Amino acid sequence: MSCLWRTARLTLNRRDMQRKLRILVVEDEEPIRNGLVDVFLYHGYAVETAADGNSAVQKALGGGFDLILLDIMLPGMDGFEVCNRLRAADPEQPIIMLTARSGDEEIIKGLSLGADDYVAKPFSITQLVLRVKAVLRRTRVVNQAQQHIRLGDYCDVDCLNLSARSGTQTIGFTRREVEILQYLSVNTERPVSREELLNKVWGYAKNLDLETRTIDIHIAKLRRKIEPDPGQPRFLVTVRGAGYRLHTEG
Repeated sequence: MSCLWRTARLTLNRRDMQRKLRILVVEDEEPIRNGLVDVFLYHGYAVETAADGNSAVQKALGGGFDLILLDIMLPGMDGFEVCNRLRAADPEQPIIMLTARSGDEEIIKGLSLGADDYVAKPFSITQLVLRVKAVLRRTRVVNQAQQHIRLGDYCDVDCLNLSARSGTQTIGFTRREVEILQYLSVNTERPVSREELLNKVWGYAKNLDLETRTIDIHIAKLRRKIEPDPGQPRFLVTVRGAGYRLHTEG
């Protein structure tokens, strides 16, 4: 199923220059939903909406959306469950979650389920649009320079298929997780800072004042997948005060 989704998405990506990019806005509060529609129509996107979790899943699984803007607090099925179902069907679907709460628990849960980013309410429209553009820009960049990343004798990451083999076990990755590994793997001679990852992998401008735990949460998720002992990492290591470094030899 996911292979068919990836084929469809690659086909859609080739048409990006010939059509408007499509955004699905999932928000149950009508004034906010209508406001977001107006904002993204103004910026040249094609926009569709859903007011509850069940209709969001149905529309999203219909395919063809370049990005889903997903509120957490939804009737019927909350945004966490929607994200979980969409990720199971298509690991590459770009998703930004909207949360009315700024607590770490909700943010960590959303990112752990595979959301590319989160924006807390009340949000700046300018910053939201910049984040949407950054996620879409990264989605359209196809980096095939590093198709496989071998991590010692523990696992071999297949970047194109978002998977790895460790012994008899198959490990699945999100597109963003693979992009982090790809970037770190071509910069193994030095530590890479959180700010550099936000700029180079997420595509955020360096002058954006972003308060996000996105990097740390993604690193923690990656360690659970690629490290024999995530508590004592030997591949994806922290360089105190400098950032992260990937040791492919382990």
